[in-house]
Amino acid sequence: MQFQVPQFIDIESKIVGPLTLRQFLYLAAAGGVAFLTFWIFQIWLWFIVSAISAAIALALAFVKYNGQPLVKIIFYAFGFFWNPRLYIWQRMAEERALEISSVEAKRNNLSRYFSEMPSVKKLWQDLITTKSPIPKREKPRFANWGRPAKENLAIFKKLTGEKEIARRIDYR
Repeated sequence: MQFQVPQFIDIESKIVGPLTLRQFLYLAAAGGVAFLTFWIFQIWLWFIVSAISAAIALALAFVKYNGQPLVKIIFYAFGFFWNPRLYIWQRMAEERALEISSVEAKRNNLSRYFSEMPSVKKLWQDLITTKSPIPKREKPRFANWGRPAKENLAIFKKLTGEKEIARRIDYR
């Protein structure tokens, strides 16, 4: 079963001609202010008030900055100026008392632990000068002494289909 996924959900629907409902309401409010002020003020004052309200309505209806409508930017600006902007973080210090005797006991335990461990220098000297291999890690040096070396050969197929024998080398 297929479902239609709505696209362009961030675009408002055009309700009144080429205007969205929000744009129409901004312009209608400016028209209402101009209509009311026509009966209240003199002509020269009415012209100034209606020009200012028309400019504000046009800006609110059509101006976008970085893809955000001007109303949203004004709302965020008021929030920025209204809310406090002082952020102080102070770390809460915990007071702990250390007992010197416990530190001394730990120090004695560590010195006893490290004195029982073999030194790295001794281990290195044993690795270099030993005649016997380290069990489960090294092969004896002279395991094949006196016997001819065994060659490992492998057969492989070329891209052309020919078979060829080559010496196999293990780098372990």
